Amino acid sequence: MSVTTAGLLQLGVLLVLLAVVYIPFGNYLAAVFTSGKHWRVEKAVYRVVGVDPDAEQRWTGYAAALLAFSFLSIVLLYLLQRLQGLLPLSLGRGAVEPGIAFNTAVSFVTNTNWQSYVPETVMGHLVQMAGLTVQNFVSAAVGMGVAAALVRGFVRASSDRIGNFWVDLVRGTVRVLLPLSFVAAIVLVALGVTMSLRAGVDVTGVDGAQSTIALAPTASQEAIKELGTNGGGIFNANSAHPFENPNGVSNILEIFLLLVIPVCLTRAFGVMVRDTRQGHVLLAVMGVLWGGLLAVAWWAETHPNGPAALLAGSALEGKEVRFGIPSSVLFAVSTTGTSTGAVNSLHDSYTGLGGGVVLLNMLLGEVAPGGVGAGLYGILVLAVIAVFLAGLMVGRTPEYLGKKLGRAQVTAAAIAILAMPTVVLLGTGAALAQPGELESALANSGAHGLSEVFYAYASAGNNNGSAFAGLTVTSPFFQSTLGLAMLFGRFVPILAVLALAGSLAAQKRVAPGAGTLPTNGPLFGVLVGGTVVLVAALTFFPALALGPIAEALA
Repeated sequence: MSVTTAGLLQLGVLLVLLAVVYIPFGNYLAAVFTSGKHWRVEKAVYRVVGVDPDAEQRWTGYAAALLAFSFLSIVLLYLLQRLQGLLPLSLGRGAVEPGIAFNTAVSFVTNTNWQSYVPETVMGHLVQMAGLTVQNFVSAAVGMGVAAALVRGFVRASSDRIGNFWVDLVRGTVRVLLPLSFVAAIVLVALGVTMSLRAGVDVTGVDGAQSTIALAPTASQEAIKELGTNGGGIFNANSAHPFENPNGVSNILEIFLLLVIPVCLTRAFGVMVRDTRQGHVLLAVMGVLWGGLLAVAWWAETHPNGPAALLAGSALEGKEVRFGIPSSVLFAVSTTGTSTGAVNSLHDSYTGLGGGVVLLNMLLGEVAPGGVGAGLYGILVLAVIAVFLAGLMVGRTPEYLGKKLGRAQVTAAAIAILAMPTVVLLGTGAALAQPGELESALANSGAHGLSEVFYAYASAGNNNGSAFAGLTVTSPFFQSTLGLAMLFGRFVPILAVLALAGSLAAQKRVAPGAGTLPTNGPLFGVLVGGTVVLVAALTFFPALALGPIAEALA
């Protein structure tokens, strides 16, 4: 069997698995965020934290609760790292440096999981499990809650309530993430992923030399790392490490886990707005973007330039031989399209065009299909912009799902889509204006060096977490600026989306008229897809031309 045939079979298996679970799991997700009943374990949590689960919040109250929870999470995770030397299961590792602790706390709370440290030498098991893994659950639940709040804004009429943040947080964790992660972790262990509280195991090499291979409670973090589109590895090599991702079956399972919730949330959206075709349109846009970028990256990595790659017949540098190019590219496009950041190959070693694809995937706003919750509310914001542009072209007040889109709604949507380009371009520009910082941090010059810096801030601003490895970001400048990029890239769009949800919920429903643009058909899908590409093209084309495009043409 050829490598291409094997890759196509893997792709086919992945698509079949997603198709099988799409309707039942999407329906379940819709039920999670619309049910009026509370589970016993959920009621116990509400009593402990003093929350009335039946009291819904205005968008301002929802936002305040979300920000307070996230701020407290950052503080607690920072303190946990700084006090590591006093904690059990620290494995003899002392307190994490202040800059790394701040960056890591912000990173995991914002669902970015950017790592500027070597996990197996810096973090003890307790910090990994009680700190980082917990944030993998709750940060993903926050994203789902925001998406559910926005959908409620479209569904409700003449209301000032968009739900209860604490209920959405608990339900997303208890009803979705915990049970699925538990099952996935068991399957991963069966496939060969390690699960141990030991620090490591001593081995003897073929030359007789003694060495220690690090161990960790890997499977439990690997499952939620992918399912929650988090991405932070328990080992420095991330999902390229054989203890995290030992074979082709585990590789397909991990790709499935990082895609399944974002994909099925489109079904949940259609069910919640009582028109499943609305969800199908969004899924089609996501699928076309994902499939198109996958095809380009696959072609680029199998048709490289450069003498070494041409001699090998493909760009194999930085790729695990047990996966090869098809599985590596499939993982890379899926992880950068879902704000996951996990990697099973070195993106820095991709060809100019291949590296440009994974970078562009983030710059599109990570809506193909996007992170857990973030992908749905991200593409809905772009759909609002698309409807507004269509209304301008025909001279009518735009309407979407029975709600008029006026100045308040379009302003909120514009803030949501402009926040990411602002932090990415300002951050990249600030770094490039610091030659002293780049001299010691940047391993490459020219177009590829620019791509490395650009990729770092695109990853942070989009809450992705993957990186081009040629940039060392351990200095205070990078720790702080990337941390700020993560904060603003996460919470400014969330606040704008919640404001949009509140303004939509307050409106009365408008009956469709003769001039209403149908939003459940192919024409609207083309309009939304064109808006996604147009926004990224106008914003980032100059930077892309100087970086990956220039490298690809060299």
